[in-house]
Amino acid sequence: MNKHYYITTPIYYINDVPHIGHAYTTIAADIMARYKRICGFDVFFLTGTDEHGQKVEKAAEQQGISPKELADRTVHRFSDLWETLNISNTGFIRTTEERHRKVVQYIFEKVFENGDIYLGHYEDWYCVPCETYFTETQLKDGMCPDCLRPTEKLKEESYFFRLSKYEEKLLNYMENHKDFILPEVRYNEVASFLKGGLRDLSVSRTSFNWGIPVPMNKNHVVYVWFDALANYITGIGFLDDVDQFKAFWPCDAHLVGKDILRFHTVYWPSFLMSLNLEPPKHVFAHGWWTIEGHKMSKSLGNVIDPNEVVKIYGVDEFRFFLFREVPFGLDGDFSKHGIVNRINGDLANDFGNLASRSVTMIGKFLKGKIDRPEKKGGMDEYVEDNVRRLVEEYQKEMEVFAYHKALQNAFEIISILNKYIDTEAPWRLAKEGDNRIKTVLYNIWNSLRIVAMLLYPYMPSKSQAIWNALGIGKPIDKILFDTEKIFYFMDDLGTIDKINPIFPRIEG
Repeated sequence: MNKHYYITTPIYYINDVPHIGHAYTTIAADIMARYKRICGFDVFFLTGTDEHGQKVEKAAEQQGISPKELADRTVHRFSDLWETLNISNTGFIRTTEERHRKVVQYIFEKVFENGDIYLGHYEDWYCVPCETYFTETQLKDGMCPDCLRPTEKLKEESYFFRLSKYEEKLLNYMENHKDFILPEVRYNEVASFLKGGLRDLSVSRTSFNWGIPVPMNKNHVVYVWFDALANYITGIGFLDDVDQFKAFWPCDAHLVGKDILRFHTVYWPSFLMSLNLEPPKHVFAHGWWTIEGHKMSKSLGNVIDPNEVVKIYGVDEFRFFLFREVPFGLDGDFSKHGIVNRINGDLANDFGNLASRSVTMIGKFLKGKIDRPEKKGGMDEYVEDNVRRLVEEYQKEMEVFAYHKALQNAFEIISILNKYIDTEAPWRLAKEGDNRIKTVLYNIWNSLRIVAMLLYPYMPSKSQAIWNALGIGKPIDKILFDTEKIFYFMDDLGTIDKINPIFPRIEG
């Protein structure tokens, strides 16, 4: 393969408890990674954990252990969850790894040598949870504008990055790459922020010790965002694997929550420009999830644990709900009523029932084997034309992370197929001995196979189960989209007979 695709999630704070927000970003990246693989790309999908900073140091101190011990004890909460959610990541990066320390110190030194880092003093209002300084005018009633918690007035010696130098360069880059920041509303936010002017950025700390030492001054540790953002090049082989780095950089897509958009679209590309590296091609910022209409918070006790959700509803069902319920990029609400409705409506009634009816009819009327189509009539050409059209629409939507619309295309095919079965009534054709039943069931088999492929990135296990029920022995994750999106005949199918309910209804 010579087509490469590189996608990332943010690295997650090690002392966070994994919740629906972490799952959302990571599943979103997994969907694209799986889609690109079946489109013939060599995909690198990176996720990981952010293990430095004052928050981690304080949390470890409270537990009477070292920060590294805390990180080692808690990292599995994320890696285990990704396994549970069937995440197909290629790499997993921890910022405490030696390979990452080498990269961070190397790039700090290089940017310093380029004249873009200088020593000075910093005084401003600091939010420990957000690891961010704010000016007095940025505060909201004296509180952090992002998390609304108290801030501290701090003054310390600090190295600064000449962020102000990159204001025009960033604006020009955005002007020439209108799809750099997605969706469009986020592009406008960043453009407005840049036009407000940039101040130089403090990129080291002396007030705590848990971090990567600044190479030219061991009294300083590298500011957590300079450290964390560099994971995207560490994870793909910067300094270690030159060929891999050249193949995959620049990154095709960083997926982030809207709260960390500025770090990824202002700080990160500026650091890269200073290093003479290309900025990422796209940064996609998604919205936040509320829970039953309320903001998610530990104090309200409504933080959703994805591990518990999938025990009740199923992994594929949870993955599907997140992207069927809300357009990717907007805020969404998680509710028991919402997920039950999606499972019982879209999955059990529409898709699951279609699969069950189709497999049963092929088993009953064609003795479990698809036949070559013969005469055409009725809705036959309409079905094939619309499946072809909707597959093309699906591909367009997937390319711009319009997951909600891509799923709508798949479910429009499902709706057409259900109508096709009701209109053409294969049981009647069988009773009348009409040879057109071969054509109708051939069309149903092909269309259902294609729908399962379209839904595979979202529901990998259930899609494979439908392929198995259709007599297709090959793994769906090894297919090529362009080969499978057309109607074709297979004479070496396994037996098609009956299927257990793929999506059992949820009662209550």
